[in-house]
Amino acid sequence: MTQRLNYAQQSPEFFKKISELSFSLKDSVIEQKIRDLVNIRASQINGCAFCLDMHVKEAKIHGESELRLYHVAIWRESSLFIPRERAALAWTEAVTKLPEGGIPDELYERVRGQLSEKEISDLTFSIMVINAWNRVSVASKAVPGSADKLYGLDKAGLN
Repeated sequence: MTQRLNYAQQSPEFFKKISELSFSLKDSVIEQKIRDLVNIRASQINGCAFCLDMHVKEAKIHGESELRLYHVAIWRESSLFIPRERAALAWTEAVTKLPEGGIPDELYERVRGQLSEKEISDLTFSIMVINAWNRVSVASKAVPGSADKLYGLDKAGLN
């Protein structure tokens, strides 16, 4: 499989801007563990093989257990996620799928029970960014694992 389009090469100014936004989210009030779960879940929903591969490896490098990684797709049925993580995953699904009629107040209130308004705001920007990356990677047919050495993902031990 080959990548159909190298968006970083063709639109370097936009690639740089979204990369800057991505890196700035590391200073978010949302902890890395939740950001990893969000990146994985959004990438699963969007069918982005490149991003899913990347973010599973990042999560492993950040210390996430393999069993929890396997359970992200079934987080509602799994007992491995705390309420705060469940709220973030529910918000991720809603913001990624954008239901007709918008995100229900009931869901917002449930999420608000676990996260502050600042945390919900930062989380929403994180979800927005991973969705943008998913779309460009799916459209360009980015090849999973092709940037492992560049991003240090070979250290995950998931070859």
